Amino acid sequence: MGDNILEQIKSDLESFVGKEVSLKANQGRRKIIKKEGVLEETYSNVFVVKVEEDRAPRKVSYSYADILTETVEVQIKNNNTKIGCVSV
Repeated sequence: MGDNILEQIKSDLESFVGKEVSLKANQGRRKIIKKEGVLEETYSNVFVVKVEEDRAPRKVSYSYADILTETVEVQIKNNNTKIGCVSV
């Protein structure tokens, strides 16, 4: 069952490659980072977002399991779609 959900999250993200996204990542100990960037690529276990930083653009990657466990929230900017919202 878990693989099926991860495949669904990956499939959802693949349809938005090249689109602007907002990331909200829980880094632990009450440290939450918020970034905006472009969903650049999806791979078998991770996805990559190109983020504009003060000095230079950089890439960050997260696993699909991070979305499943709600460690990372991904929201598509142009239509406010959240990826990984599972209805039970």
